[in-house]
Amino acid sequence: MTRDQAWSIVCEFVQSESLRRHMLAVEACVTAYAGKYGENAEIWGVTALLHDFDWEIHPAAPDHPMKGEALLKERGVSDEIRRAILSHANYSGVPRESLLEKSLFACDELAGFLTACSYVKPGRSIFEVDVASAKKKLKDKAFARAVNREDIYNGAKELGVDLDEHIAFCIAAMKARATELGLAGTAKAAPEN
Repeated sequence: MTRDQAWSIVCEFVQSESLRRHMLAVEACVTAYAGKYGENAEIWGVTALLHDFDWEIHPAAPDHPMKGEALLKERGVSDEIRRAILSHANYSGVPRESLLEKSLFACDELAGFLTACSYVKPGRSIFEVDVASAKKKLKDKAFARAVNREDIYNGAKELGVDLDEHIAFCIAAMKARATELGLAGTAKAAPEN
């Protein structure tokens, strides 16, 4: 499946602009990891794009992503991609084994959390988010309370990366696509230290 085909499925099933942007943010992070690990960026990106495509029609466990997986199978989506999507839900019973599966899980909640961090910055921009501010917000249980902190911590651990490095890596990946993600805000890109 190509990225364009995956995006067509997203647009068919997802009306929420914020959910579409979430899937794009996860795609940004996951494809950056594909590049880091020398993996197939298109397969990894398609997986990230499709991971929540069924959320609006199946917004609760255990329907999401299990019922969505059946729809993807009907559309000819590969076993590798479907398995990774199933594995991103802890309750699916599908253990995360491949690097793709671990990367998707590690990036899912974090991408949503970093988006929330961007929205509370003065310029509403990912360019204003850094590791220290994100970690401070992680400790604030009232902030972005729908984000599962344990999934963020466990995702980095399962992927075998230091949490600070993982946060920094995902921030950089999201900065690279800030305009598309609606996170360019009014801040300009600051030079890297």
